[in-house]
Amino acid sequence: MARLTVVDHPLVQRDLAVLRAADTPHAVFRKTLSEVASFLAYEALRDLRVREVEVRTPLEPAVGHVLAEDVVVVPILRAGLGMLDGTLRLVPEARVGHMGLYRDETTFEPVSYYMRLPAGLDRARVVVLDPMLATGGSVIEAIRRLKAAGADRLTVVSLVAAPEGIERLAAAYPDVPVVTAALDRALDENAYIRPGLGDAGDRVFGTDL
Repeated sequence: MARLTVVDHPLVQRDLAVLRAADTPHAVFRKTLSEVASFLAYEALRDLRVREVEVRTPLEPAVGHVLAEDVVVVPILRAGLGMLDGTLRLVPEARVGHMGLYRDETTFEPVSYYMRLPAGLDRARVVVLDPMLATGGSVIEAIRRLKAAGADRLTVVSLVAAPEGIERLAAAYPDVPVVTAALDRALDENAYIRPGLGDAGDRVFGTDL
């Protein structure tokens, strides 16, 4: 199994129920996904490096801390965009790359159509955002491209994951941890996560109608 962290905080699990519900309106889904992304990013960046600085309180000098490494956030388009704002609220100084991948519905394999990444990935902590880690194909392809661009400290943040995808990712990249709100039961014959929450991209952008 991958280096997997399931964030079982009560507030995350409460919001996950809202996201699973089929009758949740698009606006509520979008807002809730963004909020959950902040919780997940908080856990994913728990070991972020810091350095000491001196700050002056109203009374005297004190030791404070600032980030000692760059953070780059890479949402996998398009569903990953639904997690971007919540992550940037936590680390507004982060830079953002974009990875355009979609799943071929016949082969279930990822197809790349866009990539734009910041420079200096070799010096950055890179967070990959993808709400649905199903077969793992898109995340694995994103990691392959990011590593080829120099990234070596990567973490995947996903809302829900399937065991099949987690196992496939662990086999391909055992050094990449995954932070998620839920490890669901399995994939069905169409490679959809069960129980899942439907197509996250459609629900974020209202294209499921």
